[in-house]
Amino acid sequence: MDFQHISVERRDHLAVVTIQREKALNALSSEVLSELATASAELELDDGVAVVALTGAGAKALVAGADIGEMLELGPMEAQALSEMGANLGSSIESSAKPWIAAVNGFALGGGCELALACDFIYASSKARFGQPEVKLGVIPGFGGTQRLMRRVGVAKAKQLILTGDMIGAAEALRIGLADAVFEPEQLMDEVAKTAAIIAANGPVAVAEAKRLIHVGQSMSLDSAILLEERSFASLFDTDDQTEGMRAFLDKRSPSFQGK
Repeated sequence: MDFQHISVERRDHLAVVTIQREKALNALSSEVLSELATASAELELDDGVAVVALTGAGAKALVAGADIGEMLELGPMEAQALSEMGANLGSSIESSAKPWIAAVNGFALGGGCELALACDFIYASSKARFGQPEVKLGVIPGFGGTQRLMRRVGVAKAKQLILTGDMIGAAEALRIGLADAVFEPEQLMDEVAKTAAIIAANGPVAVAEAKRLIHVGQSMSLDSAILLEERSFASLFDTDDQTEGMRAFLDKRSPSFQGK
């Protein structure tokens, strides 16, 4: 499908989704959210894609926030619909069988920070800036930010960032666990590609199942989550990938996984 506000580029087993509104600092409009949702669904069905990276055009921003001009005129019902669009996109990224890496090349504010939080890894440029400044506009994060930020950095730090609306730099984001790694701007996408290559070499069924268990296990008791893991572990012994992976290990060769 042709997109107006985003692009999708395939680099071997990595698909790079780029928000292309550089003049607006890649602000999230309803049209951008819709295109991202479509791309997410298409990539989920693409067996040639093992990892997805999400980034923004230019050097200034992943996403500097939602489109305030569009939001200004919304009433409560329209605002809820927009919030549902953002929340559903975040859920589709979070529940995807494929790992998503947010490549934060500049500002990740408001909805941009929320999109990054939905991804499995957040790799940041040393020039990246993170924040949830919605209270400065008289609203709150609406795309999952109050919940995902809390789960990633803890309750107290999430309250500090959301209630003040302050921005933090890449080093502080790394320190509190908001970012997973920080690189110089020119190295960012190369490092994303390296991680994608490592993941793509592993068994895709196992990668998808491990991601699913980590995601669903967060809302379960430890005993229930471990029981779920036991059943999942056993089920993988009925896959061709398990046989191939263990046989390749014994044969001292690289496995050739088929994703089944």
